Amino acid sequence: MASTIPDPRPGTHATPDAASQPPEDRAVRIEAHGIDHIPDHERRGRPRQLFSVWAAANVNYLSLVIGGALVLMGLSLWQALAVIVVGNLFWVLTGLLSVSGPAAGAPSEVITRAMYGIRGNRVNNAIVGWMISVCYFALNLAAAATAAFALVEKTGIMANTGVKVAVVVVVAALTLVIGVYGHGMIMKLYLPITLALTAAFAVVAVAVVRHTDFGYTPAEPLTGVDLWAVLAAGVTLVGSGPLSYTTSADFSRYLPRATSAKAIIGWTALGGFVPSVVVCSLGAFAATAVDMTDPQTGLETILPGWFHPVFLLSLIVGTIAINALTAYSAGLALQAVGIRIRRSRSVLVDGIAAVSLTLYGLLVSNFLDTVSNVLQLTVVLLGPAMAVYATDILIRRNRYDGPVLMDETTGSPFWYTAGVNPAGALALVSGVVAAALSVNTLYTGPVARALGGVDLALPAGMVVAACVYALMMRNSDNVLAARSRAA
Repeated sequence: MASTIPDPRPGTHATPDAASQPPEDRAVRIEAHGIDHIPDHERRGRPRQLFSVWAAANVNYLSLVIGGALVLMGLSLWQALAVIVVGNLFWVLTGLLSVSGPAAGAPSEVITRAMYGIRGNRVNNAIVGWMISVCYFALNLAAAATAAFALVEKTGIMANTGVKVAVVVVVAALTLVIGVYGHGMIMKLYLPITLALTAAFAVVAVAVVRHTDFGYTPAEPLTGVDLWAVLAAGVTLVGSGPLSYTTSADFSRYLPRATSAKAIIGWTALGGFVPSVVVCSLGAFAATAVDMTDPQTGLETILPGWFHPVFLLSLIVGTIAINALTAYSAGLALQAVGIRIRRSRSVLVDGIAAVSLTLYGLLVSNFLDTVSNVLQLTVVLLGPAMAVYATDILIRRNRYDGPVLMDETTGSPFWYTAGVNPAGALALVSGVVAAALSVNTLYTGPVARALGGVDLALPAGMVVAACVYALMMRNSDNVLAARSRAA
C-alpha cells in the first residue's frame, strides 16, 4: 500500500493524495496524486497517448445532437459542415494549453495561479474549474441517460420516473469509477474505448450516408444578417466543446518534461478535432433525412434493427468517457479552491452535484433548449478564460516552475497583490464584459442588437481578454524571469 509522504514546503496544502505511487500501478490503484507537483522520476508516457484520451471523449451523443441542431437552426448541409469544421478548430487552443502540464508537472488548476494569483485562482477554479465543469457533466450525463432510457425500454421495462432516476445514478456511478481511479485508469481504458466506438460509429456512418440528402437546403434559406447570426451561433455552439477544456494540462502532466510541445499540441488537437468533426457531421447528415428534434427516434428509422441497441450502448460509453475526464478535472478544481479533501472524494462530490442538475434537466426542463442555451452562454466565460491561459503560455514561453507554483504563502512570486494578479483578473473581467455585451442567446446584448442579432461573444471576449492580459503582463517580473530562464 502506498505510504503518505507529507510535502515539506510551506503553504502547499498537501493532502493524502500526494502519496508517491509507481507509474505502472496507476491503472490498478486509485491515483495518489491530486493537485500536487509530479516529480520527474514519476513522469512516463508518449504524447500520442493523448490522441485516444481525447478521441474516446469526443465520440458521444452530444456531438450528434449539436450536428443535427445546426440543420434545425436553418443552415443548409454544407453551411452546417463549414460551421462544424470552423468551430472544432478551437481544439488547437486545447492542445496549446496541454503543453503547460509537462512543463510544470502540475494540473491546469495550479498553473493558472500564474495568471490570477493564489487567491484569485481559487475564485477562478470555483467558477470556471468547478461550477462550469459540473454543468457540462450534467449535460453529458443527461445525454447518456436519454440513450440509456431507450435501451432499458427495449428490454420491456417502462422508463418511468423511478427508473429514470435509477438509470441516471447507475450511469453516473460508472463514470465516477473512472474519475476516482484517475489518470492511470484513463490512459489504460481510453484506447480500447476509442477503437470500440470507432467500429460502432463506422456502422452508423454507412447507414446515415446512404440516406443523406447532400444537396439539402431548408425550405426558406437564411440570407443576410439572419444567416450570419445563425452561422455565428453555430460556431459558438460547436466551439463550446473544445473551449470547455481549459483543464487540458490535467491529462498531459505525467509526460516527461522534455516531451515535444508540437507533439502534445498535435495529438491533443487531432484527438479532439477528428472525432468531433465526424460525429457532428453525422448528426448534420442525419438531419437531412430524419427529424433530429428527437435524435434517437429519428436515427432508429435508418439504422439496422439489430444494431440499434449497440448504437445506444456506444452513445452511453462515449458519454461516460467524456464525463470521466470532466469529473476528474472538476475534482482537482475543488481541491484548488482550497478545500482539503482527497481527490478521489472530491470527484464523488462532483457526481452528486451533476446528478442533481441532470435530474432537473431531464424531468423539469427541455433538454435540447437547455443544451443550446447553456453551451452558448458558457462561452461568455470560457472563451476569455482560455484566451488568458493561452496568452500566458506564449508570453512565458511555456516556462512554469511546478514547485514554485505549489507555494501558497505570501512570499510566493504568484501572490502578486493581496493574492490576486490584477492583470489576470482585469483581463478576464474585461473579456467577459465584452462577450456579455455581444451575446445573443438567453438575452440579446447591445452589440448583438446593433448587429441585427449576430452573436460575436466568442471572438469579442477572447480578443479583448488576450489583449488586456498581454498589455498588462508585458513588464511583469514573473514573466521577465520566465523569459530569462527560457533564454
